[in-house]
Amino acid sequence: MGTETASGAARKQAGKSASGAGPFPYARMLNRMDTLDRLDLKFRWGNYGIRVLKCHLAAFPPGQIINFHKHSEYEFHYIAKGKGKVILVDQTFDLHEGLFYLTGPDLVHYQESDSEDPMHELCLHLDIVPLNEDVNSSDGWGDSLEAEEAQNCFETLGRLPLAPLVDRFHAMSSFLDAYRFGEEQPSGFYTLLKQAIVQILLRTVRVLDSTNGKSEIPVRDMQFHRYQLATQYIQDNEGLPISLEQVAETIHISPRQLQRIFRSEGQTTFGEYLEHVRLNGICADLVHTVLPIEEIAIKHGFANPNYLYPVFKSKFNLTPNVYRRQHAGDVK
Repeated sequence: MGTETASGAARKQAGKSASGAGPFPYARMLNRMDTLDRLDLKFRWGNYGIRVLKCHLAAFPPGQIINFHKHSEYEFHYIAKGKGKVILVDQTFDLHEGLFYLTGPDLVHYQESDSEDPMHELCLHLDIVPLNEDVNSSDGWGDSLEAEEAQNCFETLGRLPLAPLVDRFHAMSSFLDAYRFGEEQPSGFYTLLKQAIVQILLRTVRVLDSTNGKSEIPVRDMQFHRYQLATQYIQDNEGLPISLEQVAETIHISPRQLQRIFRSEGQTTFGEYLEHVRLNGICADLVHTVLPIEEIAIKHGFANPNYLYPVFKSKFNLTPNVYRRQHAGDVK
């Protein structure tokens, strides 16, 4: 009973935190966190067998501590939201959204979630087993190439620094792909799941691709940077008339490119994000002020206040009046 309550509280906290600064790309995974863990997924990649022990989104309650422990397998940790810290053997590192770290076999580590901005972690726990059968002697259909790539990937894992790194190549996005395949089970979902797991591995080790003796200069991910610029502009100007074309012009890209960025970086659309920000502001004013609903609607960009009612009802299954009454007790 206590475990279920703690788990439920963690999911509730995850939902609250995820909704605070815009759409949470991995919110779908909160619905059923063990979707992929229930699958007995194991497959061959090159000359290795891979058994997936865990592949899920974990929501840590504020200040949660996972004391020092180790595994006999590989565990990949990607910070999808929030903050915290990790101790790898005897080195302490701060964690925040966009970082990942690897705990290899028998590596002792400690994790702690921030008390104010708790972590949401995408976890991939794999048992990687070298196989006796050699597929390098292929008949020209590419098996030897795959075996070489798998070999290079696992050798590179051993060279990853014992420290958190930036997920520069968006390995985290493949978690969402894997979850969607496991949940929907489309035709060929086993192959799709395998490809998603392999993508996580390949995108993870790519962080070392450009380190051939060169000094590493921090490089900005322009896709994500433009997404941040666009979302910040929307948050700053949500009460004014805003169009896709206007925001695209502000950050010097085409409207079509901006729409693609919202889909790839935010798993949403420009219109959905704008509506989300405006409705967040409206909800806050409904609870924290006594302003008339029509005035609140205009304040947050609804030029026609009557249009707010169907949009609000569709989103929350409540009218603004009912929402205000239900949440009035939240403010003392």
